[in-house]
Amino acid sequence: MTAVYVGLALIMFAFTYPSRAVGLLAPGIDRLPKPALDYLQLVGPAILSALAAVNVMIPVEEGHSVFTIGLPWLSVLVCIALVAWRRNLFIGLAAAVLTAIVGRALGLG
Repeated sequence: MTAVYVGLALIMFAFTYPSRAVGLLAPGIDRLPKPALDYLQLVGPAILSALAAVNVMIPVEEGHSVFTIGLPWLSVLVCIALVAWRRNLFIGLAAAVLTAIVGRALGLG
């Protein structure tokens, strides 16, 4: 970790946090059209999906990005299936974590 990364993190915070906070801080957000509110509700799951995709599909091994298929994919698929079925992100994430824990305990990943 170098000081460059700290500066980069501060710049990222300065530009991304205010855009995410607008929905919480803006007065009258409840008067937005329904499609806009539906879109704003999907921002959190979209960010989680992007983070999962980068860390699951293309991890870095020995300095090189590698496309992998394995236990992390199973965890993501379990999460997606449960969220689609139960309409509850927390249950899906908890099941994905449990899948990863059990899979690693069994030596699968």
